[in-house]
Amino acid sequence: MVLLKTKKYNFQCLEKPLRPQYGGGMILNPDLNDGLKGWSVSGGAKIEERVSGGGNRFIVAHSRSHKNDSVSQKLYMKKDKLYTFSAWIQVSSRSASVAAAFRTNGGVKYAGAIIAETGCWSMLKGGLTVEGSGPAQLYFESNDTSVEIWVDSVSLQPFTKEEWRTHQDQSVEKTRKTKVRLQAVDGRGNPVAGAKMAVTLAKRSFPFGAVISDYILQNTAFQNWFTSRFSVATFANEMKWYSTENSRGVENYKVADDMLQFCKQNGIAVRGHNILWDDPKYQPSWVNSLSPGDLQAAVDRRINSIASRYKGQVIAWDVVNENLHFSFFEDRLGASASAAAFQKTRQIDGTVELFMNEYNTIEERGDGASSPAKYLQKLGEIQAFLGGGSGPLAIGLEGHFGSAPNLPYVRSSIDTLAAKNLPIWVTEVDVSNMTDQAMHFQQILEEVHAHPAVKGIVTWGTWDPRGCYRMCLTDGNFNNLPTGDVLDKILRQWSIAGMVGVTDANGVFEASLFHGDYEVTISHPTVMKSSLTQSFKVAPSADTSHQTTVLLVEVSP
Repeated sequence: MVLLKTKKYNFQCLEKPLRPQYGGGMILNPDLNDGLKGWSVSGGAKIEERVSGGGNRFIVAHSRSHKNDSVSQKLYMKKDKLYTFSAWIQVSSRSASVAAAFRTNGGVKYAGAIIAETGCWSMLKGGLTVEGSGPAQLYFESNDTSVEIWVDSVSLQPFTKEEWRTHQDQSVEKTRKTKVRLQAVDGRGNPVAGAKMAVTLAKRSFPFGAVISDYILQNTAFQNWFTSRFSVATFANEMKWYSTENSRGVENYKVADDMLQFCKQNGIAVRGHNILWDDPKYQPSWVNSLSPGDLQAAVDRRINSIASRYKGQVIAWDVVNENLHFSFFEDRLGASASAAAFQKTRQIDGTVELFMNEYNTIEERGDGASSPAKYLQKLGEIQAFLGGGSGPLAIGLEGHFGSAPNLPYVRSSIDTLAAKNLPIWVTEVDVSNMTDQAMHFQQILEEVHAHPAVKGIVTWGTWDPRGCYRMCLTDGNFNNLPTGDVLDKILRQWSIAGMVGVTDANGVFEASLFHGDYEVTISHPTVMKSSLTQSFKVAPSADTSHQTTVLLVEVSP
């Protein structure tokens, strides 16, 4: 069995590319040490082998006139496999976006993209699945036909579904759980063997939430359903600019205030969503007619108003929503409009994480506007504008899946983003109504939860009488739909239900537990007259080889 290697690459250009992952996997001559063996031309390009001053061999596609003029290799791919892909890319001048594509019987499938530089090598990391087994042709694309595409250290590695799931399980065990040793002793400190320990998870540490609307304020059944499952809430519309200032200069936060109070009373953390939205369709109607000067003043008032009002009451701000696909504020206020919004928000609320929130970065590998490379490029511009001491920025990945998830691409995209060492949340997970919708929902939740860089998940589907965006979890009576059943199944997987153990001769019971707050009830048929319950906390441990928390439980006869 071949297992996936979890290795973090820095998002940087290297003088020399690293070796191909998995020895190249299916790729013939992956490191180009055998000349052009296995490689051919795609389109009208010319290809040749070159050698760097340091002796590194690579392949070059030049004399390009169309975007898909590049190097190519023929392969055979199978329907039931999950493929991880990587390659090291350089271009001959400036910088250019380069994508890896596979021409299959089912059409062109994109594995991923990178913004390649001249003078150094960048890692293009991606993945894909195919709808049917058959021949495939790997090639590279760049809309900038004036650049040469340089390629080295290429890898395409197939995995079975069982191997993929094994890696998920291993990652969860390492990242989300800790090995715990519970020990029962008597009043003299002697171990008590044969004691029964019933362990219950009172509160999980991993933040898991869902969207809510103002309807939750009116419906007790909705409240009960929501609070019994989630620790985080995002308001669907109630904090957005068009909701709080529908008329210029007339602000109304009452609904958002009431929803925030409900969340506080029930121990639910709130993500602030959102301060600005770059989509022209979702501006307050009065904003569109403002001059640039008046718009800047209105934006400043908006940021100051909402960030000041809820300072210290939310755990995060989606500062600028969807500023890779849209540019309403940049078009009117200049290219640094997003960065300036982050700067002003940071000045007002300097402790919580500030998110760029975007769609299709993990959902759709063919959307070049929001690829992981484009996301990091924009985020880097914001960081550069803010300068040192800019405070905690964070990565928000919406996760609106319009088709079956490409799990290798999801994983590789998060891998690429994780190189920034910033918190990553998947903020709006849902799946369009399609065949196997519930199954795909489960696949996505399991994949992103297993990734060590993901620090929280919010789903974008509960129930609303006005209709859910793409996916509801319940019907109007708060009976689970199939997606809701999946949600509850996932919560059981991330929990401890009915765990009971018996202490050994040393009075010890060991278990691997998800991080969170626990209660253990100890009983013994002869040593104890009655059971007793104690609380304890399971947290990440620095000792990954054998993570152990020892709880001494003193029992009395």
